[in-house]
Amino acid sequence: MDFSLLEPTLYTVKGMAILDNDGNRILAKYYDDNIFPTIKEQKAFEKNLFNRTHRANAEIIMLDGITCLYRSNVDLFFYVMGSSHENELLLMSVLQCMYDSISQILRKNVEKRVVLDNLDVVMLALDEICDNGIILEADSGAVVQRVALRTDDIPIGEQTVAQVFQSAKEQLKWSLLK
Repeated sequence: MDFSLLEPTLYTVKGMAILDNDGNRILAKYYDDNIFPTIKEQKAFEKNLFNRTHRANAEIIMLDGITCLYRSNVDLFFYVMGSSHENELLLMSVLQCMYDSISQILRKNVEKRVVLDNLDVVMLALDEICDNGIILEADSGAVVQRVALRTDDIPIGEQTVAQVFQSAKEQLKWSLLK
């Protein structure tokens, strides 16, 4: 296939994933159903990807015709995947935005347990960065600002039970301290 004949497209990201230090999926989003149509194929690719990258010191790998950029931190591995002819610098900016956004959201405590505790906000951040393979934002500050919802600003009808209890606990604590 002659890549010079391909039309430019906005669909640059094929997938994003966060794996733990054992290669298990924490969070993964795939945007191209032609590459990995089933979860079984996705997990097999992730296992192979992790086996190739967990000891390497590089930032990029070509695996099964897919350009994969990755970064590790404590017990997590962050991956951004694109096609074989995709601009690596563009994918690196997405990876950097993903990592920096999650780091700021979690107050620089980027560990598996903390990511799992805040999975809803992390998923929201990934959705703000990339939608269906189209890069929406590459500035981590803008992503953090968009996902940083204060529970005081959410109407009580839209809050989860845990948020309502947390808000009530905070109000009770401050009323006792006065």
